[in-house]
Amino acid sequence: MARREAPAAGPGSRALVVDVIRSAVTISRGELVDLTGLTQPSISNIVRELIADGIIHEIGSLDSAHGRRRRLVAINPASRFGVGFHVGPETVTCVAVDLTGGVVGREVVPRAPDQALRADRLAELFEHFTTGLSLDPDRIEGLAVVAPDALPGGVRPGLVRRIGVPVLVDNDAAAAALGEFWSRRVSREQAFGCVYLGSEIGAGLVFGGALFRGAGFGAGAFGHLSIHDRGRPCPCGNRGCVQQYASMGATVLAARRNPALRDRLALDGSESSAYEAIARAAVNGDADAYAVLDEAAGRLGVAATSVVNLLDLGRLVLTGPGVALAGSIFARRLRTHLDRTAHSRRQHRVTVEISAQPRDAAGIGAAVLVIQASVAPGHTPGRTP
Repeated sequence: MARREAPAAGPGSRALVVDVIRSAVTISRGELVDLTGLTQPSISNIVRELIADGIIHEIGSLDSAHGRRRRLVAINPASRFGVGFHVGPETVTCVAVDLTGGVVGREVVPRAPDQALRADRLAELFEHFTTGLSLDPDRIEGLAVVAPDALPGGVRPGLVRRIGVPVLVDNDAAAAALGEFWSRRVSREQAFGCVYLGSEIGAGLVFGGALFRGAGFGAGAFGHLSIHDRGRPCPCGNRGCVQQYASMGATVLAARRNPALRDRLALDGSESSAYEAIARAAVNGDADAYAVLDEAAGRLGVAATSVVNLLDLGRLVLTGPGVALAGSIFARRLRTHLDRTAHSRRQHRVTVEISAQPRDAAGIGAAVLVIQASVAPGHTPGRTP
């Protein structure tokens, strides 16, 4: 393999090395040379810098075929922390993670749907949350705030002035995808996708260890994939968008139109409480509730096949509050559909998994955005305007 010369070992090379160490868990310098294509001097210099910065540490050694013991390095989890806020319709979920994406603290704060999102309130929440965890301020690399839609203008600059650390803003589905990629230690060689099922449906795509952003930072509008050219109208101007059939809101509407379900389930409250009632009934054997969710899962599977076929994804994770209770219904439907319809099925199987923490995935991902932007600079920073 041709090696890059040492002068090329700039920020991009450092990001590459950090990402390979992250996914490998433990690795030797020689293995880093083989996996990155960088020269031995470049790897030695980068590893030395990363150890000095506290990002990685040596954790032991192994015998080698040549008799010389190989020293192993790994990410040093507690050397830095990232903080993420996920702004939802009814709550703000606050999460802090270490360098591996491991959660070190979580808090859910109620929020009225019509409550204005203000920089001073978020700054107070940041101070309260980080102080309560006794996090060393010098080890907090920043805050990322994510939401389904753009934050009001002035929120980010106001936060920067008040809390004194870098602030990123981003889409919640994209953040969730990066969080799943980072904490699962997925290899940068894998084409990775994540579908976020909530009030809306979004997706995040990770290629080469970086989030795919698109021309206008808007990649991942999964909910606006049309599955029926003469289907239900969507506010986006299209027809048949999968969001009109498979989102939490669409599922609640379908259940409310079912007289049997309307009579025996508590469906008159908020969208989230009604959806939870449907999901709980479905997994406990209610045939009508199961049918409503299975229909939504089938529609989601059609859209997922289009994405998988277009991008040749190898791994797809389902996350978000919509799969917190009934994720198995969606995963089973998608696996069956992709096994039958994915164009790549004769070359490789598409792995479909459920997030281990679907309700907190966006908050975790927000914190991971901070971590990646800090320790792997130039890789995939969040939106900062």
